[in-house]
Amino acid sequence: MRLGVHVFDYSFLKDYLLPAQLVTLAANIAALRTMSAVRKAAHPAAFRQLETLAKIESVKASNAIEGIVTTDERLRALVVGGVAPRNHGEAEIAGYRDVLEEIHANAAAHDFRESDIRAFHARMMRLAEPGADGSYKTDDNVIAERMPDGRRVVRFRPTSAAETPETMRQLVLAYEEARDDAGVNKLLLIPCVILDFLCVHPFRDGNGRLSRLLTLLLLYRNGFDAGKYVSFEGAVNARKAEYYEALRVSSAGWADNAPRYFPFLVDFLTTLYACYHELDRRFASVEAGRVTKKARIEKTVLDSFTPLSKAEICGILPDVSPTTVEAVLGNMVRDGRIRRIGAGRASRYLRS
Repeated sequence: MRLGVHVFDYSFLKDYLLPAQLVTLAANIAALRTMSAVRKAAHPAAFRQLETLAKIESVKASNAIEGIVTTDERLRALVVGGVAPRNHGEAEIAGYRDVLEEIHANAAAHDFRESDIRAFHARMMRLAEPGADGSYKTDDNVIAERMPDGRRVVRFRPTSAAETPETMRQLVLAYEEARDDAGVNKLLLIPCVILDFLCVHPFRDGNGRLSRLLTLLLLYRNGFDAGKYVSFEGAVNARKAEYYEALRVSSAGWADNAPRYFPFLVDFLTTLYACYHELDRRFASVEAGRVTKKARIEKTVLDSFTPLSKAEICGILPDVSPTTVEAVLGNMVRDGRIRRIGAGRASRYLRS
């Protein structure tokens, strides 16, 4: 039974109250962040290329989690080429692209506040739903799960439509209080706020996709920018079952002001660590020169979630000549490890 507007309290996030496991994981992520910053300064061209690739993957993965898909060719055209969407699904993809680009470019100008949250939602939905203005839901919604036999089972009942405006106001106030508290671990605050946002489910549609955009915004504002170069959404999608299980466990008891934040917290840190670890793996060989150029080319293609062109691979590995890249790609195609998509200058390569 709901007890009225939810009470948000993030005081448990003070460092001295946290389990050692979380503190250690957060410290490891901070160390990888420092290493990433050093490598970004040493390889700016490679990071610029990675940003484009990560943007494509992020748009693809976040929408795919919600069952919104299109072909790789159309996805690239929508994200990089800026073409007009052809249908409702592509309109939703393009809307996500627009908000993601705004966050990449102007994260410092935004925050977890109602004006930004509603503006992001309106911008994300405007192409799919002309007239969308970021208004909160006007009817109660439920989060349902389809069972193997086709039945739908209610998994969670979010905040009612009537309570949503005041609940969102309280959520933002609680976030701002914790954000300004020097004793609160800011990295660990992010997943707690996002979990609460998902439990409120303030909009009729698009809450999951918006939650991932808000996650990136808060990460960038706190200096954790791995998601700009290795898709955070892609990492979530890669372990989607674990993500949804953590969300299920942590949201239990939320309506009675008894959420269990730690499973969702651990899942978030694990995902972020995976992103930084991928950056570490990708650039360690470039920096130290311990791996052959051939092996680095092979690893770049085999680790990519999206098709890569020869030019994109050269951008990631600026010290490797296009001739070498072309020769290695040809051998990999003949060996059957990768497949070629398109022809001529439009050729791209993806793991088989």
